[in-house]
Amino acid sequence: MRARASRASRADEPAVLRVAVVGAGPCGSALATLLARRGADVTLFDDGHRPELLVGESLVPAVIPILQRLGVEETTAALGLLKPGVSFIWSPTDRFSFSFARFAPAVPPYAYNVPRPGFDEALLTNALAAGVHRVVARARLEPAVQSGDGAELALAPETLAAAPALGGRQPDLVVDATGRSRLAARALGVHAQAGPRNDVAHFAHFEGWSWDDAPGQVLIARLKAGWSWCIPFKERLSVGIVVGREDADRLGRTPAERLERAITVDAWLSSIAGGAKRVTSVATYSNYQLISQRGYGPGWVMVGDAFGFVDPMLSPGVFLALRSAELVAEALAPFLRRGASPPPAELAAALGPYAAEQAATLAAWSDLVAYFYDGRMLALLRAGRSWMDGGSSVIKGAAQRHIERHVALQASGVRTTSRYSRGLLRWLGRHGLRGVEPADLAIR
Repeated sequence: MRARASRASRADEPAVLRVAVVGAGPCGSALATLLARRGADVTLFDDGHRPELLVGESLVPAVIPILQRLGVEETTAALGLLKPGVSFIWSPTDRFSFSFARFAPAVPPYAYNVPRPGFDEALLTNALAAGVHRVVARARLEPAVQSGDGAELALAPETLAAAPALGGRQPDLVVDATGRSRLAARALGVHAQAGPRNDVAHFAHFEGWSWDDAPGQVLIARLKAGWSWCIPFKERLSVGIVVGREDADRLGRTPAERLERAITVDAWLSSIAGGAKRVTSVATYSNYQLISQRGYGPGWVMVGDAFGFVDPMLSPGVFLALRSAELVAEALAPFLRRGASPPPAELAAALGPYAAEQAATLAAWSDLVAYFYDGRMLALLRAGRSWMDGGSSVIKGAAQRHIERHVALQASGVRTTSRYSRGLLRWLGRHGLRGVEPADLAIR
């Protein structure tokens, strides 16, 4: 293995935290922006790969304050479509629609549906405006040669050479923001815990669709096998299906055949997109639940999807990515305030609480999504509606509003990890179903 270049600052240079962020998606660009604004010397590696379609087109309300802090909400609003809420279509008689404004001010009253290429570009432009050094190259990471400072991860020699701003010296911190590529995990052999499902998603954009809900409302529908999403933009509709691999094989041989068949055979989905024209290729994603067993170490940290990702049903991905960027920036703030260039072990100690919080947040989202898959959430909604239809009262109304508020706090991202909100949902899942059988409403 090649000898690695020194991380130490030159004697005639101030001690500035030098950070290499690998990956220029929303998380990497956001973190680079936040660190550069606070005085760090940030190099952002961008492989230049811009897929036509990306999962993460619909945002949750909790992302709005982060967009405002980053200074990109106005741009997001211009390219996206206001998202007022979500509707769940579980059967011909089970349709539950939620408006975020109903739960304001505890929950931001709106979110956005965004075409990801434009959204990602806006965040990257924001990072460059903050003074981030951009390197357009495919970065490679490798285990660090032990040279006394204890760092575990390093930029490969050709990657380091491609970044003039680093001056041939390894950065103090390497940030893996490479999403599902998980370059740090691959270099260091960090394992991940996979979720219980083995699903595949196929989706594409359409023009000329029909609509049966409020403009911008996201529609989530249960299929005979799996579920579908409809995410409206200003001029297009994103239609996707998430199904088990065996069910996907039964739908067709290719992604396009599977998506087309799913739309054709489902009466509700056909009423929305049956007459629409597909205007993009069909994208495929798999392995939707994966959480790294270790997300940081001496001289490195994972953020966003590189750390872990959960099922897309409730659209938490971009929020989790941007929030992880904020948490890492906050963890590094003490070093930036005192102009320190700390050793790798000290950085790792500072990043430990971030990793614990991010892991707990991913676990909380995974638990919440499970309520939808196993039918408990829709069973609770049906039971609550039946309870209210049986005769209203001030006490019943207050109880129902309290329950709905705490479910909204979790699903919006505002308080997904709240001990009380999660405990309330667990209690209701055991004692509040009023004879409704969750298995009848589960996603197969």
